[in-house]
Amino acid sequence: MAKLDPLNTSRYWHASGIPGMDMLHADFTTHEYAPHVHHSFVIAVTEVGGAEFKSRGRTGIAHQQALLVFNPSEPHSGRMGGSNRWRYRALYLADPGIRHLMSTLGVDQTRYFGSNIYDDPELIACFLELHRAFDGDSGQWDPLRQQELFVHSFGTLFQNHAQPGQRVLPVPADASVLAPVLELLRDAFAERLTLEQMAAAADLTPFQLIGAFNRTIGLTPHMYLTQLRLRAAIGLLTAGRPLIEAAVASGFYDQSALTRHFKRTFGMTPLQYVRARIN
Repeated sequence: MAKLDPLNTSRYWHASGIPGMDMLHADFTTHEYAPHVHHSFVIAVTEVGGAEFKSRGRTGIAHQQALLVFNPSEPHSGRMGGSNRWRYRALYLADPGIRHLMSTLGVDQTRYFGSNIYDDPELIACFLELHRAFDGDSGQWDPLRQQELFVHSFGTLFQNHAQPGQRVLPVPADASVLAPVLELLRDAFAERLTLEQMAAAADLTPFQLIGAFNRTIGLTPHMYLTQLRLRAAIGLLTAGRPLIEAAVASGFYDQSALTRHFKRTFGMTPLQYVRARIN
């Protein structure tokens, strides 16, 4: 039986729903990586502490303000340095995931990165949110939100930091482009809609769709859809429908999903809302 190393722990898993994407959550105090390569894009963000890494003949520092990016088959190594702890999250996007990503961006040429480290706090926060969305209890997962985070995080990374090449299609400035998407959401909010279905309604890529929603409405497609579902749930609860029926009929996965979103949005549970209406 292999011995557990309490000073260096890690978990590795496949991101269900995203082809070719794996995840790592590591917490090291003494670990040292020998020089190696991955046949995938590697994105790493630090949560606590930091470490040193070597790539392209240079030494860099992994810390909380650094977004680390390694191209497929790019040699690199790492070791503890400047900190007595390094807790970080990494994403590995292999060929199937790269092809999926290029499709969501509307391009057919993979672009690469001229640096291994980027100072981009907003993008670091995006990748942390993406990673955490695939971590933990699967009952808390929301496939649409996961896909949205994937497209936004990787799409923004390629748009802002990849080397010049085939351009990611720009976000339309005309708000009217979303009209068919909004009609689809109003008519089918209770269905299991995907980003691809929404984008196709307006002849956009999923990345353009997210950008257009953020620019013209101030919400992501997932957030907008959640508001429609909450409005429908309130109507059903007010009409006296049981909580579980209201949840499923309005498009939520189950009762706990409705309760979670309801409390996050309104500061109370659905049952508190119903009791207040009765009283």
